Amino acid sequence: MAKHTSPGLSFLYHTAAGRFLLKGLTAPPVSRLVGRYLDSRLSRIHIAGFVRRNGIDLAGCEKQSFSSFNDCFTRTLRPDQRPVNMDPNALISPCDGLLSVFPIEPDRVFAVKGSRYTLSELLGGSEIAGQYGGGLCLIFRLCVGDYHRYCYMDWGAKGENHFLPGVLHTVRPIALASCPVFTQNCREYTVLNTEHFGPVTQIEVGALLVGRIQNHQGAGVFQKGQEKGLFLYGGSTVLLLLEPNRVRLLPELLAQCQAGQETSVRQGQTLGYAI
Repeated sequence: MAKHTSPGLSFLYHTAAGRFLLKGLTAPPVSRLVGRYLDSRLSRIHIAGFVRRNGIDLAGCEKQSFSSFNDCFTRTLRPDQRPVNMDPNALISPCDGLLSVFPIEPDRVFAVKGSRYTLSELLGGSEIAGQYGGGLCLIFRLCVGDYHRYCYMDWGAKGENHFLPGVLHTVRPIALASCPVFTQNCREYTVLNTEHFGPVTQIEVGALLVGRIQNHQGAGVFQKGQEKGLFLYGGSTVLLLLEPNRVRLLPELLAQCQAGQETSVRQGQTLGYAI
């Protein structure tokens, strides 16, 4: 999970010409056009380089031959590659990524790699933001080579998915230092009424040339470890909002987060236990 900055991103965010181009590149029609190309057979020419640059091991995938770039990007791993702790009291990571944890305080503005936003902004002004005061916000930043499918972290029942359109920007660190990324990106949130952690809101955030957050189901019941959805091409982010006194994070994980360090986690990994 390398954190190097690409010359392309540096040009887009740190030069006048790049910022001029950025507005056009992040327009929905452009994103949709690129998306169609990445879904086509023509895009297969990019797969070998993508796999090599990101150190991706395809041996753990259910298949090693892909019909398009996005088919590779959204590859499905064998179940043994992402084991899930099925202990009912274990809080698991819903995805691969770099994890940060923040306490939720009234009107708190969160800072993540220079980006500043409130829960109300993330949730499109929804009143549910208020119920998480005193709780925790877990932020999982997926890198481009990560597994871009995510799962449910407990058993329970969910409401409908709420989609909030936005202007797409990359979630890589260089972009986070330049604009309020999360409030400008498209995002989708769902209230999960879980059996062991109470009401949990999960937010998925799109990124540059993604915008396509694919959740598999609307309102209904779900199982722990069941796939909830996936992101198409690009770095993306998942957030979990938990009420106070619902979970006790693992001490080593909490210490790293309190030190301001992002912690590498994998889908299904234990993060803590229900209180």
